[in-house]
Amino acid sequence: MKVIETTLPGALVIEPQVFGDARGYFYESYNKAKYAEAGVTAAFVQSNVSRSAKGVLRGLHYQWPNPQGKLVSVLEGEVFDVAVDIRRGSPTFGRWAGVMLSADNKRHFWIPEGFAHGFCVVSEFATFAYQCTALYDREADAGVRWNDPDIGIDWPISQPLLSEKDEKAPLLKDVAQARLPEFSR
Repeated sequence: MKVIETTLPGALVIEPQVFGDARGYFYESYNKAKYAEAGVTAAFVQSNVSRSAKGVLRGLHYQWPNPQGKLVSVLEGEVFDVAVDIRRGSPTFGRWAGVMLSADNKRHFWIPEGFAHGFCVVSEFATFAYQCTALYDREADAGVRWNDPDIGIDWPISQPLLSEKDEKAPLLKDVAQARLPEFSR
């Protein structure tokens, strides 16, 4: 597998080695030893799948306390996927990294604990898969506004379809410090 570093330390794009012929293809979507070599030693405890229509934007989501790291990929369609460093005291606080994930490119994106995550669907539909390092915790569930001007994400859509929760999420500067993860080296 090929590991591509992003502008956010710890957030990685992973390209699996794909073996294919006229019958189809095969690839390892996860291999504990290979991921550990790349610095991802997470233990996954929950796996989720969502399907969304073109123009849907989900995010920017995170949990605090009880943060989740996420290994995400697309099984059908294409999305623009984003990680935002929201760790208090981080040298990259408020910065984002984005990557196109699709069924065709088979890329995975590792979003470490302490980062907010979101994606928008650019194909007619997308089936999105993610493995999480912590169980969903309703009390820890939180978000940051998708179009926060201080973050400045360059989304490929301008009028996304949003949930009410995502539409009303606070700007990063308005989130109480106690509701943000803390950076540790």
